[in-house]
Amino acid sequence: MAIIITEECINCGACEPECPNNAIYEAGVEWSIAQGTGVTGSFTLKNGEVVGAEDMFKPVSDEVYFIVPDKCTECTGFHEEPQCAAVCPVDCCVPDPDHVESEELLLDRKERLHLD
Repeated sequence: MAIIITEECINCGACEPECPNNAIYEAGVEWSIAQGTGVTGSFTLKNGEVVGAEDMFKPVSDEVYFIVPDKCTECTGFHEEPQCAAVCPVDCCVPDPDHVESEELLLDRKERLHLD
């Protein structure tokens, strides 16, 4: 499953530089699949929609830092545990019950995001 950042977030930003997929963004910031990844051209989102890697999307949250589920791998293939959760001083980086995924799917996403 992907990780989410709860409303308890204090917007300290400790999590953002720890993400190997550049899936964490400051509140109110637009995002793209290409940012911090090796993806160019088109990319298929979890819902099956095909988007351009450079396409910009609206922020997931305007209040607190957020994690883009289509870029989150729970650090699978990089670390033993999600690094955002490991560094969060208020324990607000938690598993997202709305995005439960197998290790196989997370590893596949990692491979699709890091082509180089």
